[in-house]
Amino acid sequence: MGLTTDCRLAILLHRGIFGPHGKTGLTLLRYSQAKVVVVIDQQCAGKSLSKLTGIPCKAPIVDSVHSALAYQPEVLAIGIAPSGGALPEAWWQEVKQGVAAGLSVINGLHTPMASDPQLQVLLKDGQRIWDIRQEPKNLSVGSAKASLLPCHRVLTVGTDMAVGKMSASLELHRVAQQQGIRSKFLATGQAGVMIAGDGIPLDAVRVDFAAGAVEQMIVRFGNDHDLLIVEGQGSLLHPGSTATLPLLRGTQPTALILVHRAGQTHIRNHEQVPIPPLTEVIKLYETIARAGGAFASTRVAAIALNTGHLDEKEAMEMIEKTSAETGLPCTDAIRFGASLLLEAVIAE
Repeated sequence: MGLTTDCRLAILLHRGIFGPHGKTGLTLLRYSQAKVVVVIDQQCAGKSLSKLTGIPCKAPIVDSVHSALAYQPEVLAIGIAPSGGALPEAWWQEVKQGVAAGLSVINGLHTPMASDPQLQVLLKDGQRIWDIRQEPKNLSVGSAKASLLPCHRVLTVGTDMAVGKMSASLELHRVAQQQGIRSKFLATGQAGVMIAGDGIPLDAVRVDFAAGAVEQMIVRFGNDHDLLIVEGQGSLLHPGSTATLPLLRGTQPTALILVHRAGQTHIRNHEQVPIPPLTEVIKLYETIARAGGAFASTRVAAIALNTGHLDEKEAMEMIEKTSAETGLPCTDAIRFGASLLLEAVIAE
């Protein structure tokens, strides 16, 4: 159920424009091919979406799914990820209202909706509910066979969760396509899958098969593309993250891009966990990727710096400082484009 350019999309984003749980919806706003006709956020109803987010989208913000129906959406995307993986009851009732009104649903939550009897009885011909977080079928364990492919394989890795790995990956893919490179963005999270129309929801895959699932995706596309850009997940530094190692093993990357939020010194919500100097983080990722020589050496080729919270002068200063400290090319791919990142990874 990929989102096509003629699809009229409503995004459920209650408390997500400013809150910590709206990454999926904001990513859809920035990158989806679909026409976003309305955003639903009771906290920001009536305000300018472009002024609030910096994303050039003229869709109105309304307070409810009921209000959104006036803009004739066809699909409702769940753009928020509340703690616990399920919607609060009031928002769940809004989803039911949308389905009853004829909307299809794209659901990136851990809690499935397609099998829910309350929604099933409301579905009419032509409606669908797409649960993103479903484990792919016919998985096997990883075997490092991606290392045999001739293509460039780039994995974005981070100093924390939610620092911009997907955005850096998508910006890199965009500039590669503009330069005529046969590039493929490989999604590994719910928002990326919504945008790309394919990929794997890695956090829905049993851990024994996680590296194999990534490898299967890499092998599927590796012979038909010059450049595979794999969306990173989590961080080796995060105490609750398990996704990064399977991504390293399944991708067998030829280059890494380290993504960091400028000025961040500790893991978000875990103040007892400091982020080491970036030079040490680079060594960590390169060492674990190589595994003592079991796998080919892989370098961090560049730094993608998230400067969205800084003004342009501060952003440039942080980029120059980070490049000087690490000795690597550095840019904010959203703000200044990803050409520098592309040059770095192709050179590896």
